Amino acid sequence: MSKTLSISIEGMSCAGCASKLESALNSENGIEARVNFALNTAQINIADITSSHAVKAVLDDKNYIYDTEELSLSINGWSCANCATKTVSKLLLNKDILTVDANFASEKITLTYFSGGLVPADVINLIINLGYQATVNQGTVVSQTENLLARTIESKRKNKQQLFYVIISALLTLPLLAAMLTMFIDNIHFMLPVWLQLVLATPVQFVIGRRYYLGAYKSLKNGAANMDVLVATGTSAAYFYSLYLLLTLGENAQGLVYFEASAVVITLISLGKYLEENAKQSTSSAINELMMLRPEVAMVKRGGEWSKMPVEEVVIGDEVRILAGDKVPVDGIIIDGSSELDESMLTGESLPVFKTIGETLIGGSINGTGILLLRVSAVGKESSLNKIISLVETAQMAKAPFQQLVDKISNIFVPVVLAIAAITFLTWYLGFDDFEGGLIAAVAVLVIACPCALGLATPAALVTGTGTAARQGILIKDIDTLQKTHKITDVMLDKTGTLTQGKPEVIAVHCFNYTIDTLIRRAAGVQELSEHPLAKSIIRYAKDKQLTLLTASQVETVLGYGIKGYVAEEPIFIGNRELMLAENINTQNGDSLLAKSGEHVGSHMWIAIAGELVGLFIIADTLRAESLAAISLLQQANINTTILSGDNDVSVATIAKALQVGSYYAHVKPEQKSIYIQDRQKLGKYVAMVGDGINDAPALAQADISIAMGSGSDVAMETANITLLRNDPRLVSAAMDISKLTWRKIQQNLFWAFIFNIIGLPLAAGGYLSPELAGAAMAFSSIAVLSNSLLIKRWKPNF
Repeated sequence: MSKTLSISIEGMSCAGCASKLESALNSENGIEARVNFALNTAQINIADITSSHAVKAVLDDKNYIYDTEELSLSINGWSCANCATKTVSKLLLNKDILTVDANFASEKITLTYFSGGLVPADVINLIINLGYQATVNQGTVVSQTENLLARTIESKRKNKQQLFYVIISALLTLPLLAAMLTMFIDNIHFMLPVWLQLVLATPVQFVIGRRYYLGAYKSLKNGAANMDVLVATGTSAAYFYSLYLLLTLGENAQGLVYFEASAVVITLISLGKYLEENAKQSTSSAINELMMLRPEVAMVKRGGEWSKMPVEEVVIGDEVRILAGDKVPVDGIIIDGSSELDESMLTGESLPVFKTIGETLIGGSINGTGILLLRVSAVGKESSLNKIISLVETAQMAKAPFQQLVDKISNIFVPVVLAIAAITFLTWYLGFDDFEGGLIAAVAVLVIACPCALGLATPAALVTGTGTAARQGILIKDIDTLQKTHKITDVMLDKTGTLTQGKPEVIAVHCFNYTIDTLIRRAAGVQELSEHPLAKSIIRYAKDKQLTLLTASQVETVLGYGIKGYVAEEPIFIGNRELMLAENINTQNGDSLLAKSGEHVGSHMWIAIAGELVGLFIIADTLRAESLAAISLLQQANINTTILSGDNDVSVATIAKALQVGSYYAHVKPEQKSIYIQDRQKLGKYVAMVGDGINDAPALAQADISIAMGSGSDVAMETANITLLRNDPRLVSAAMDISKLTWRKIQQNLFWAFIFNIIGLPLAAGGYLSPELAGAAMAFSSIAVLSNSLLIKRWKPNF
């Protein structure tokens, strides 16, 4: 069984670096890697036969800095130092553990591994099998959160340092730039002494520009050429040629040197990289926010006592207590209490959601004012929050077809640019006998051709688009889905649980010579012992009206008909009409009412007390409040909508009429839903299926785009391309909108990235573009691409 590692990497200076690293990782047996330059992250699938050490070796060989997770354990049972040594040697046999440190005196072990490579419980079990006991001192969630905070703090520190360098570089460069600008002003000829130009340019070249030399060295050492090679080569050519003139001509070199060109280029590119890093961090903010939601500890009942423990030690079935204002630590079912929960960061629902006994809590949501007791239903990777994080990470790491083409271009781009620069120089020098013109043109070619914007164009938009969608409660599984969703022409929707609430509700109560509140109290009292959905709807109805249920006795289920019992020593029958007839109860009043009012939609619960029909409950699965708006949004976008339901003709027709949907099918079996989808696909239509149940899984699999409601079954959500985290069908059209917007931004980004090089390279080679302007254009191209991508964050559903 393969594992997926997620590794944060520092040191990639352009898309070419990411592409080369990806190739190096994929060349290893049993490794499939995707490296994202915009996220500075590698997602690596490693087979069972492969060790995490193979990944570490590649990263070390390429001189990249990378993050690992840390797990700290307290050990009980060591009797000597040899026990600790034996434990370490056994742990190191695990191919996913990178390092192990043991301290016999403090009885602690600390080990490191790549995120996703290890489950703490596996390490604890291994230690138990050795005859010792182990408890977690610092769980993976704590470690990951601390690493994330540490990375954030370190990024801010580096950004401040980089800004400081940019300011120093600008202060040193401005005098050189001022001298250059006065050349274009009549009667003003301000020129710094040539030796002072050297003094100002040198720290810019070798202190501020040190990162480009180091990056170029590492890149060339790894047998590749990246952006740093272009910058270092171009600026060095201008600087060292100027230094040569100064050393050979002395003061006569005045007006001939190009110290200002190299200094301005480094300053502008450094400013561009600073702005680029800030923008890149902003594109990945969504996944960081989700990770920060992960709770670290839980208050768990063990052995009759409450104790605080890391969430890694919580198991399914545990009872967990959540106080007012606390973060819900794990997924679970409420077994006591009620409260309002803030789920906005998970589902995009801005208003608090009221939940009570029997309802599900999502780990990471925030409790309101009530105290809750829950029984744990999912932990670790199976929890809703971790599944959301995993889906978003996977979608963000994926590569669009455009990006795969860009990666191929990036692999050959820098060598081609170096060749163009060489040809440019030789053409000017040999063809026009102009050494200086050829040098400056070649430097401009090297500087304008930086492939950063090209490498950022697709991933920056993808990361921002999927992150923004997740914030609004739309989980997009992969890049292929993001690319295709806006092409949808037809949407087919399941009725129950998708357009309707998915649970029956009492919509009307009719009494015949009886008090309505007494009728409801007696009916609910009898139904209290039943698990039938219709019975639960009557109980909910009574509780909503704050009526006290009357106690029933001798309650007995009549299979296929209903239920019977005694309330206040009077016999009561509740069920279908057939039960009434079987008990010789006159149904004329009920029959007349239904025939007259036309209230035949939904289920009917007949109630008879002491042999007389006294009431009738009308129960139906009601529409979601958002369903009409959802259909309207799809129709406004000229999307053909169809309802597919296994329910009866009357119920489906009534829902279709209420929603103003002209096309619907009733009595549809699960396998038949797929046939209806195929029929539309044969006509060349691009079909989306929206559902929530296990019975929808075949249709979801058949559809071009499958969309599952968040309240649906795990099977539906596993099958679906898109999961809507809140039960709002309006998000279907919103998913299409964010897909269209993201794809449009990708196309715009690629246009700008290519246009800068297509226009800039010939201008630079022809001597119409100075190195300074080339540097500004190169920096601007990356910033333009990232800024355009960040505009996606402003998107909100249009409802």
